[in-house]
Amino acid sequence: MTSQTITAATSGTWKLGDHTVNRIGFGTMRLPQQGEALTPDAVPRDRDQAIKVLRRAVDLGVNHIDTAAFYFSPLLCANELINSALAPYPDDLVIATKVGPGRDPSGAWLPHATPEQLRGQVEENLRQLGRDHLDVVNLRIVGTDSIADRFGALAELREAGLIRHLGLSNIRPHHLAEAQTIAPVVCVQNMYGIGVSPEQEELLRLCGEQHIAFVPFYSIAGNGRTLGAPANDSPTVHAIADDHGVSSAQVRLAWTLHRGPHVLAIPGTGDLDHLTQNVAAGSLRLSEHELADLNFLHHPTA
Repeated sequence: MTSQTITAATSGTWKLGDHTVNRIGFGTMRLPQQGEALTPDAVPRDRDQAIKVLRRAVDLGVNHIDTAAFYFSPLLCANELINSALAPYPDDLVIATKVGPGRDPSGAWLPHATPEQLRGQVEENLRQLGRDHLDVVNLRIVGTDSIADRFGALAELREAGLIRHLGLSNIRPHHLAEAQTIAPVVCVQNMYGIGVSPEQEELLRLCGEQHIAFVPFYSIAGNGRTLGAPANDSPTVHAIADDHGVSSAQVRLAWTLHRGPHVLAIPGTGDLDHLTQNVAAGSLRLSEHELADLNFLHHPTA
């Protein structure tokens, strides 16, 4: 696969709110720092390098970027990097952000925002991105409690014009049903990749049936989470990668996209070569036999 000439358009498209986006997007969590992400002692990445990666992503056809105000390290913030690199923004670019979690200036995590605090988080994203509205805001939660008050607060900001579309992150199926009684949901962001909990399959299916974008995070790392791609991947993944002349990370991304036309991948990196490979994974077509082997690896008893 000659990844140098492959763009995000080869991954196909899906409607995210009122925009059509390529199914391979870009996640910015790793952009402000090197090594493991979102830790107080994170080592800042080179600013010029981060800006080059963002601009190259757009050059490669990426028009869906995932970010958050709490994606920062000492000296660098993902939202402000996006603003510096890409403003004035292309008309077809969708920037999706998240609210709920927060971090203090030292990088330590704060309690999740109350309904009253969510407006401040939305305004922080607006300021950092240099926007008068946010394309998509995902409410990220922890636990199983009702989200009605928090999602309702975001719905009010949507009615006020500060937010165009709403989504959810890290949820259970009942949260999706609850949110939809309050305002339309255009996407669900949950951890999903080879080997994650079978519970995620229900949300994958529900989103497909309701034409909601399902946007996995950690699709390369799986249960490795912020540590990134597994250092010693499965022999099954390696064998398929060797057959196609690609990396195991590209196989994992391709498998994720094969899970449904409504699946949008948002792999993140601060490396230009890895960015090119991630985008090229959108053109990788796996055979039925390869998919069956990966599905068995995903859930051996399924």
